[in-house]
Amino acid sequence: MNVAQSLTFGLALLAAGCAYDPSRSGVLTQSHSSAAADDFTSLFDGQSLAGWTFVGRAAEGYHVRNGAIVAEKGVHGNLFTEKEYGDFVLRLEFLLAEPGANNGVGIRAPLASDTSTSGIELQVLEESGAEKKYGKLRPEQFHGSVYDCIAARRGALKPIGQWNTQEVVAQGRHIKVTVNHQVIVDADLNSVTDIQKLQKHPGLLRERGHIGFLGHDDHVEFRNIRIRELPAAPTRDNVPPAGFQALFDGHDLTGWKGQVADLVKRTRMSAPELAAAQTQADEIMRRDWRVENGTLTYRGKGYENLCTVGDHANYELFVDWLATPLADSGLYLRGTPQVQIWDVNAKGNPKKEGSGGLYNNTKTPTGPLLLADHPAGQWNRFRILMLGEQATVFLNGEMVVRSLPLENYWDHSKPLASTGPIELQAHDSVVSFKNIYLRPLP
Repeated sequence: MNVAQSLTFGLALLAAGCAYDPSRSGVLTQSHSSAAADDFTSLFDGQSLAGWTFVGRAAEGYHVRNGAIVAEKGVHGNLFTEKEYGDFVLRLEFLLAEPGANNGVGIRAPLASDTSTSGIELQVLEESGAEKKYGKLRPEQFHGSVYDCIAARRGALKPIGQWNTQEVVAQGRHIKVTVNHQVIVDADLNSVTDIQKLQKHPGLLRERGHIGFLGHDDHVEFRNIRIRELPAAPTRDNVPPAGFQALFDGHDLTGWKGQVADLVKRTRMSAPELAAAQTQADEIMRRDWRVENGTLTYRGKGYENLCTVGDHANYELFVDWLATPLADSGLYLRGTPQVQIWDVNAKGNPKKEGSGGLYNNTKTPTGPLLLADHPAGQWNRFRILMLGEQATVFLNGEMVVRSLPLENYWDHSKPLASTGPIELQAHDSVVSFKNIYLRPLP
């Protein structure tokens, strides 16, 4: 375009809140005006650690000096915001005071010392001296990387002792990291499909949590820490998010069938026997499982599970469920019982445990790590990773089972089946399901 056209185009962009740099072939960048800065809330007052809390080592490891949060050499603990955040834009400045200086920015993290696995850690690392200090590093260990999972581009850091700027955008499964105006990570967390990585880092799936700094023995400083919360993406019942498929469309029982006996007995049936039994099971399914206002609801008096027509191996599964008072139910993974669902006051729940536990395990814990249920009559959400023989269960955003084997209920001496149906358990009580989404994994 000519000079006049360029000027007209630039003025239009400025009016829209963007900057135009003709030297960058018309690249649009969001203008960082004072008006935009006013949208941000400060997480650090420059004078104290008000609004922050410690996990791990004692508080003397962090202090405030010259308007910065200083992690002195020798710090092992983590410093977290008291408040939790889901989707946001985070801006901060950081200074790496020595060669190979190491820390981390935790996002969507629980108040725990293992943020890199139970939450999400964005690596903070002085790169010029890192390999001399630590030995050969993997690409996913350099500055800005989603630690151990997604590698950042290198070369954006300023020299030791200078202040760097960093912006983190976390919106759904999208993570973007910009350091000194260079984008070094722009990734979808769903791109991490390696089974071993997901088993080790189930915290990648957390939707919200604390923001923190992850001490690592080195002198690192942080200042000008600000955040702008973003609204969650709008959702509609039974419409899957990106990367997922709906197992229930909200209208009918397409894709589902009645349960025939159990996994072991089914394999022993001849083809004619199985076909006859399936016909009978489907008749019971249509009688006792109802589609009501976009939900799958069991209203029978028995134990007739609802099964997916197809089998599934490794996956991430969303399920929303509602238990009526005293209800008892569950989810079968690969045709194996079960991830527990129940009202804490149910007859079979003398310990008053919450839902989500691997109820039929005998060698590993059966109960959940914590009580995360909403009261009976309110909707709950499971987010489940079924990987190899291990299950991880999030309930209402809290990790209640972490990478535990789901034991073979049918024969505890044998491995879990490599594939099988997902089943909604009928247990002689009213329970409803919706938003059943599956993301297949290798």
